[in-house]
Amino acid sequence: MHNNYSMILFPTAKLNLGLQITAKRTDGYHNLQTVFYQFPLKDILEIVEDSTLGDGKCEFKSTGLPIPRGENLCVRAYKLLNEKLTLPGVRIYLHKIIPMGAGLGGGSSDAAYTLSLLNTLFKLNLSIDELREFALRLGSDCPLFIENEVQYAEGRGEILSKINLNLKGMYLLIVNPKVHISTAQAFANIIPVDSPSCKSIVEQAVNTWKTDLVNDFEASIFPTYPELKVIKDKLYSLGADYAAMSGSGSTLFGLFSDEIPTTDWNEDYFVWQTQL
Repeated sequence: MHNNYSMILFPTAKLNLGLQITAKRTDGYHNLQTVFYQFPLKDILEIVEDSTLGDGKCEFKSTGLPIPRGENLCVRAYKLLNEKLTLPGVRIYLHKIIPMGAGLGGGSSDAAYTLSLLNTLFKLNLSIDELREFALRLGSDCPLFIENEVQYAEGRGEILSKINLNLKGMYLLIVNPKVHISTAQAFANIIPVDSPSCKSIVEQAVNTWKTDLVNDFEASIFPTYPELKVIKDKLYSLGADYAAMSGSGSTLFGLFSDEIPTTDWNEDYFVWQTQL
């Protein structure tokens, strides 16, 4: 009798601490500089081996937040590995908690965790570097999630290096107005600027970030979505040491030294908080 195995992982979300677009590349992408910080807002991902499906076959189901139609990144991750290393049939279950089109990297995280989970489940013995190469073929943010570490990113976001940053003990408040901003839409209005790296700024105390640590997308997106600027201002009025948009939007986050005051966001917002 053939045993069917299963595993569960919890893909994390990420914040961008600073995000600078420094140049448009000849391949259509942009060069950027950012610090990626993963934090414990998580999806739930289960993969179950199912020999009845046959090798190379994958079935996908999701619950939680509705996922846009089209091929899911988890399925693409499975197919990508299956092209190189024929895999047994699997059923993939994803419970979606991280908002989409929100600058939190949820889809990229799901894809990278799928690669890692398949690697472990089927003992593929792929190295961290090999997993990152596969991840990059799925999206610029995907390699980040192969390891759960704070990373400074350059290039398309795939050139990663470790950075000394510890936010332990700070309070994090996430506010998303349930607006979906496509990455393509966000990049369409961006004007690259060669500016000092956010890495050196992030290595300073958090209470010094407000004047120097910039997300370049805010200048192009806030005029189109003025409610995002209102949220950022409210985070500062609540006492945040630092507040900014994550990625290309639409999530705003605040970092607080002290406990976050009780707030009155209504059901039009996705609001989440934790102590780091």
